[in-house]
Amino acid sequence: MSFTLPDLPYAHDALAPYMSTETLEYHHDKHHAAYVNALNTLIKGTEWEGISLEDVVIGSFGHNVPVFNNASQDLNHTYFWKWMKPHARAALPGMLERKVKADFGSIEKMKEEFIAAGVGQFGSGWCWLAVQNGKMIVMRTPNGENPLVYGAKPILGCDVWEHAYYIDYRNRRPDYIRAFLDHLVNWEYVDDLFKQAA
Repeated sequence: MSFTLPDLPYAHDALAPYMSTETLEYHHDKHHAAYVNALNTLIKGTEWEGISLEDVVIGSFGHNVPVFNNASQDLNHTYFWKWMKPHARAALPGMLERKVKADFGSIEKMKEEFIAAGVGQFGSGWCWLAVQNGKMIVMRTPNGENPLVYGAKPILGCDVWEHAYYIDYRNRRPDYIRAFLDHLVNWEYVDDLFKQAA
């Protein structure tokens, strides 16, 4: 069984002006597709063939760098498209909002830590809101690493590789992450993942 590139859950122009058609055409149609194609080539005839993407990510971490890199980026991006939606509402669902306030003090404090994690990630990587040992945490990972390999469950992630934002924001990574949080995040999907992780 091979992995396939998931369709975007919205039109390429649906996230404008915060994320452009051109960015989605490059990011989804080219970058994500390249990870999927490379992964399928790498796992053919190996022990990684025919198992779930999450199991490939966890099992290959520290053991097979090329497989891990492409599997983790495939997984990260599969989540990433669903973490965004057109006309996203700013308010967090009640249960999620209560947990964020309990663990961070306020929604804005969580957002500040999330932005700082993304800005502070040198080079390519991701910033995350994750659940670990029952607590909500912000973390950052280099390259394509996913919180799963550190025993945490990701409930929100933002891609801070330059291809994710350079067309629209050039070198203004903080503005990109703030726009993501304030205008694009599908908080209902984050809430669903939080309930599964809790």
